[in-house]
Amino acid sequence: MSEVTPTDRQYPWQARQGAALILAGFVDYNQRFRRITQRAQGRFERREWAAQQADLVERIELYDHAIAETSQRLQTTLGEHAEKRSIWEAIKPAYAESVANLLDQELYKTFFNTLTRRFFKTQGVDPAIEFVALDIEPTDHIKHPVARLAYSVSSDLETLFRRILEDTAFAVPYADAEHSAAQAAAALRAQLAAWGERPVRSIELLQTRFYRERRAYLVGRVFGETSFAPLVIALAHREPGIAIDAVLVDRLDVSQLFGFTRTYFLADFETIGDAVVFLKTLLPRKSVDEWFALLGRLKQAKTERYRLFYRHLETLAAGADAASPEQFVHAPGERGMVMAVFHLPSYPLVFKLIRDRFAPVKNMVRADVMAKYQLVFRHDRAGRLVDAQEFRHLRLPRQRFEPSLLTELVTGCSDSVVADGDAIVLRHCYVERQLRPLNLYLREAAAEPALAALLDYAQAIKDLAMSNIFPGDLLLKNFGITRHGRAIFYDYDELCLVTDCRFRRLPTAADDDQEMHHGAWYYVGDNDVFPEQFPRFLGLTPDQERRLIAAHGEIFDVRWWFDLQNQLRRGTSPEINPYAARRRLA
Repeated sequence: MSEVTPTDRQYPWQARQGAALILAGFVDYNQRFRRITQRAQGRFERREWAAQQADLVERIELYDHAIAETSQRLQTTLGEHAEKRSIWEAIKPAYAESVANLLDQELYKTFFNTLTRRFFKTQGVDPAIEFVALDIEPTDHIKHPVARLAYSVSSDLETLFRRILEDTAFAVPYADAEHSAAQAAAALRAQLAAWGERPVRSIELLQTRFYRERRAYLVGRVFGETSFAPLVIALAHREPGIAIDAVLVDRLDVSQLFGFTRTYFLADFETIGDAVVFLKTLLPRKSVDEWFALLGRLKQAKTERYRLFYRHLETLAAGADAASPEQFVHAPGERGMVMAVFHLPSYPLVFKLIRDRFAPVKNMVRADVMAKYQLVFRHDRAGRLVDAQEFRHLRLPRQRFEPSLLTELVTGCSDSVVADGDAIVLRHCYVERQLRPLNLYLREAAAEPALAALLDYAQAIKDLAMSNIFPGDLLLKNFGITRHGRAIFYDYDELCLVTDCRFRRLPTAADDDQEMHHGAWYYVGDNDVFPEQFPRFLGLTPDQERRLIAAHGEIFDVRWWFDLQNQLRRGTSPEINPYAARRRLA
């Protein structure tokens, strides 16, 4: 039985009504979230790729709609009491009691916290009207196993894959189930060759299918005599029908598929915590917040990112760091003209704040920058854009800031940050996973890894372009390298749609005066892009430039961009491989 507080006795019906309304609000939101997600199988069967992306956007926007609707119901029902802090102090224990036995109670509590923060513009954390669990893992109490299918290997792998396909029915047929099963068996044997002659003893797969972009995925684990590995079976639907497109067991391949640069999955789980517990066994190094994000539970992902970071700060404060605190400093790389970027060296995140004033060459305002981040938030990231989470009213210890950084933030980012006694309040910021800037990486790495990163940078430009994103500023400093060597774009202030660009050939000079003119002698509009000029500004060695053009020279040819624009406008753009090409079945 929950403890009765003085505020409970003072506002008994308001506490019950408020708690009931908030609970109903989350239940309604969750049902609508699942209904959108459940459309994914039909979209896959009918190859409705544009509609699938629209569903993702609708699902992202649903949370704020649900919060607004619940806020309005609270105001209508509670009247003037809705904005009284004492009322919320009474609602909180009543609500806690109503969700105490639910498997996903942390998601319910995050919904409650969002409401209180909208009502009271809370800075930092307010335990009286928010649920705070910085020392508790959200999945610790989950003992309920997620639903899965188990297969023992009693004969050959071909038979096993035929059984899996029989259990994975769609409204459209497989193109050739026997052939797909044989290919998948051969691929699995090849990848698990180190496990011995009969490597597979059993397989278990989640009952829930994962959908994203133009694929459906069966996700689970493969077990050998003494080992196990993640297992992902990728299904593609092309004109002849559905077929297995790839089998992934290497953790590097699976990590890339479930990376923080990827669009969120459409995967309909009845409860989320038990799914996250299982998924974390596949990639133990991936943090809980990233798993919640990949399943589309974005507010919970932010809650977990906040919790993990503040636990890190508490750990530092309790250790040897207490005497001489580690401080936030400028992040490695060149200083941005639009964003101030800083980090805590011991933690893999960066904080990005919009500056009050931009350099004259940046023809934009604060709202334009925020619109770019919203575009990325709702767009297919094609595995090449960092997932940036937007935070408001983060409260951080003042002593953690290096003095020159703090001066720059307070004086140059006053719309985003304010000093409040012993704390610094980030009124608005973006938080991202930290990457090594590509320009720094190319100076530090050996010749072959540096060349591989440079070539992947060009592939990143292609992947982004095929998803209708043009980075705007292609300088190396705006791209970063992951620990797996993938090039990722993270500077969004000049990003735009490929279909909005005006790609042009460089005009030919009519005489020597034009040829020798300092700067452009021809008119350049805001959306004009000259692909031929791209290599000129990259600062590459002659050998690097030669090998880059040999491998990806088409991105410097205006005709490639013309052709891609036409494909994008027709809805027939090339497919982007979500995993390494070597893993695709012939």
